[in-house]
Amino acid sequence: MPVLIVAAVVSMNAGFAGLGAVFDYPRVLSRPGAEVLASFRMHESAVVAWFSVLAVGALLFVPIALGVGRRADSVRMRWAVRAGMAAGVVQAAGLLRWPLLVPGLATRSASEFGSSTAVTEFEFWNRVLGSVVGETLGYSLTAVWTVLVASVLWRKGFPRWFAVLGTVAAALILLGVAAPWRVPGAQQANFAGYVLWSGWMLALAVLWGRRGE
Repeated sequence: MPVLIVAAVVSMNAGFAGLGAVFDYPRVLSRPGAEVLASFRMHESAVVAWFSVLAVGALLFVPIALGVGRRADSVRMRWAVRAGMAAGVVQAAGLLRWPLLVPGLATRSASEFGSSTAVTEFEFWNRVLGSVVGETLGYSLTAVWTVLVASVLWRKGFPRWFAVLGTVAAALILLGVAAPWRVPGAQQANFAGYVLWSGWMLALAVLWGRRGE
């Protein structure tokens, strides 16, 4: 289990860093759809590769949630397993639009003139799979899983700081739900939350490993 946790953290952070370098992600999403698709076409191979890495990191969350759930048999942990597995699935669904849907839309937009239906479709799926599914549901479920796991494991002997760090990270991640409405500081808080969450996940891997499990 510690290996899976580390792999997920590395995948997600490497993917995010790679996309920031080649695609100006996530700031690029604030630009008009036509500009986003044009930028995508310029760096298509790299963008598709890095979003695929991110999606793998998200999907690893499913076995991680199952594995962590075996540490305690309680109602709270059973809800944590459900939330964690759902978080992995919805975030992967949101991320996979880039390698699966966007290449075709980007190609179409380059050949269309005037009113581009491809741009309209891109903006629609960006709202549905991006803002609603990947972000709103993904952030919310990740925050719920983190708080539940942190509280249960604290009661199972994990350090208090571990529970506090997880709770703070979850609260900051949850603020990202307000980002699509341009709430000041929401995106920055979400980014800080995921940085803390990455540290919390690595701490989970280390503490787990020390217990020989």
